[in-house]
Amino acid sequence: MELKELLTYLVNYEMDIQANPEITSIEMDSRKAGEGCLFVCMEGLLFDGHDFAQTVANNGAAAILAEKDIDVNIPVIKVKNTKKALAVLADAFYGHPSQKLHLIGITGTNGKTTTSHLIEKVLRDAGKSTGMIGTIEMKIKDQSFKVANTTPDSLFLQNAFYQMTEEKVEAAVMEVSSHALVQGRVWGCDFDIAVFTNLTQDHLDYHKNMEEYQYAKSLLFSQMGNTYNKSDRKVAVLNSDDPASKMFERVTSAQVVSYGIDTDSDVRATNITIGAQGTTFTLHTPIGSRDVTLKLIGKFSVYNVLAATTACLLSGLDLDTILTSLKDVNGVSGRFEPVIAGQDYTVIVDYAHTPDSLENVLRTIKEFATGKVTAIVGCGGDRDKTKRPLMAGIAANLADHAIFTSDNPRTEDPLQILKDMEEGVDEGNYVTIPDRKKAIEHAVEQASANDVILIAGKGHETYQIIGKDILEFDDRVVAREAIKAVKK
Repeated sequence: MELKELLTYLVNYEMDIQANPEITSIEMDSRKAGEGCLFVCMEGLLFDGHDFAQTVANNGAAAILAEKDIDVNIPVIKVKNTKKALAVLADAFYGHPSQKLHLIGITGTNGKTTTSHLIEKVLRDAGKSTGMIGTIEMKIKDQSFKVANTTPDSLFLQNAFYQMTEEKVEAAVMEVSSHALVQGRVWGCDFDIAVFTNLTQDHLDYHKNMEEYQYAKSLLFSQMGNTYNKSDRKVAVLNSDDPASKMFERVTSAQVVSYGIDTDSDVRATNITIGAQGTTFTLHTPIGSRDVTLKLIGKFSVYNVLAATTACLLSGLDLDTILTSLKDVNGVSGRFEPVIAGQDYTVIVDYAHTPDSLENVLRTIKEFATGKVTAIVGCGGDRDKTKRPLMAGIAANLADHAIFTSDNPRTEDPLQILKDMEEGVDEGNYVTIPDRKKAIEHAVEQASANDVILIAGKGHETYQIIGKDILEFDDRVVAREAIKAVKK
């Protein structure tokens, strides 16, 4: 695409050299900026892209998008906000790819990953070609790719959507984090359905308070299309049991469909029974009711299934097709995932890293546990400190035995993190074992028949961040090795 054609999508800019080179790519990373590229100068925490302008010009870049005056011999397009301009230009450069997809976005504190995987599975089972972007991976049909953030930047997203359209993907499902919403990473994404799971305490190191956090989540719904087009319908799917949904309903112009358990909703579950082997409930929808049997366990799993079912109904699938697909789901990696190595007790690995998610998981376990419940819990460093005593208090109060250990301490002192956690414990049976591997081994060594061990916080992660080092560590692998060692 020629530069001047691309720039027609911007309403306000200055350009020093009047030239019209062919733009063959858009790049934010100076190391990738070569012949024919439009290099976008972004000011980050560690680097300022403006400092690399001369380098990319020497390497053959066709033009530079910047917020500052730069002295180079290629065109410089100066704008007030390169982040906003990048979203506009990336969307245009890749041919508005999200408009060609049925795009479903999921936001909330807990349940985003599971809900997105449930929706993607149902769509695939119904014969749709799918793409997915989230915490665990990005998928384009059967291909899987690693991603750095739950929700990548706007350039990455538009390129990913373009690749999906090239592969004839029909529907894409995407987790949308609060950070991404505040930072404008999803500007230019044309969501058809936006799903809200729940809002509980998390990320207060970034958002400062729950009001800011709720505002961040509301952006997904307020930024949905403001037109009513039958062929391009926009719908917000809201959890009516969560008070934040009232605000989200006010800020969106989209039509709203609700789901819930405890309140009157468009899609609702009643008669819920939770057991060690799964969950049953009666599902009520505007098009009929069904008795549902799931392999998934817990009330939080019912919420995820309700959200996924509602989104899939709005995507044009019939109810029986949806439920046939969901009944076969065993779970999602690192979400209430059992570790089975021939032991006579249960070991569960879960991503629960917020007070609410930890409480939900422990209450679910206590509904079916016939032996003692042990909770292994840690809190991440360089993150919201206020949830540390809350997490510890929940573990000590709900489990028969709690073990406080390291999660990803990052640049903080692991022992200080544990001291912060211990401040939330007034009573309860707990020990502190800083080394996460030793904590898991201790729990396994103490386990008896029919006990349940919950290893919380890291879920699918296969690493531990200590200082600046990223070390190989997988709770599931460590637990399996510990179980085998005890059995010898």
